[in-house]
Amino acid sequence: MDKEKKNIKRREFFKGSIAATAALTVFGATAFVFDRKAAEAMPREDFLRPPGAIDEEDFLYGCIKCGLCVQICPVQAISLAGAREGLGFGTPYIEPRVQACDFSCDALQCIEVCPTAALDFKPFKAKGAEAVEKAAAQPGVDLSQVNPFEVQKVAMKEAVLMGKAYVNRNTCLAHQGKAFKGTPRGKNFEGLLRSPGKNEVSASPLRDQEFDHEVCHLCVTECPIGEKAIVQRRSRSGRKLIPHVLDGCTGCGVCQMVCPTPEPSIIVEPV
Repeated sequence: MDKEKKNIKRREFFKGSIAATAALTVFGATAFVFDRKAAEAMPREDFLRPPGAIDEEDFLYGCIKCGLCVQICPVQAISLAGAREGLGFGTPYIEPRVQACDFSCDALQCIEVCPTAALDFKPFKAKGAEAVEKAAAQPGVDLSQVNPFEVQKVAMKEAVLMGKAYVNRNTCLAHQGKAFKGTPRGKNFEGLLRSPGKNEVSASPLRDQEFDHEVCHLCVTECPIGEKAIVQRRSRSGRKLIPHVLDGCTGCGVCQMVCPTPEPSIIVEPV
């Protein structure tokens, strides 16, 4: 190697060293500030975690922020928390008013792909197996006619507990005895929903779905869990049919997403 080439390489080395040192100084200082703030901050209390999330404190340390649950979700219901969420930075959550978990994956795929069991599949696997055994034990059942996957997926969905829905009686259309006709969130809404009553294989844009209810009960008809989670009941006066949330509510957030009032009249609170 001649002298000129050696000088060029020496200059490149020093330039690279200076740039690397500057970058380390800037980003290192930023990282220190972020870590200090993160250590003092906890995620929002209204964060709705994906299905199968373990206890929040354990979840924060068990989740490795890999984003696999985000990638696998067919309706893109799962997002990753931003830097302002402190210890929750990079962890998955669901914003149901934007996009609820409608269970259209049919297999709790977000839980299945979690590599650390921060989303724990074991309880759901056990529930599915238990349901299949129970179905097979029914008197007179022809086992050749029993689809174990269908039995499992229903049982696993019903075992989910992300939160619970609460109705705001002051703004709920049903509590006011009002009808609803049209598209609940408008033509610009980008959320997806597999409506339980339409036998669809996959979810479709909510903006393309029309509804016509003499008394609004979208939260009831569109619930993917059905009458174990929410039903219509007569009010105490007997004059109105109103939504009533049951213990089987999984907190999936579909009711909150489809609610047609400007601010949702039914809201899911995490458990």
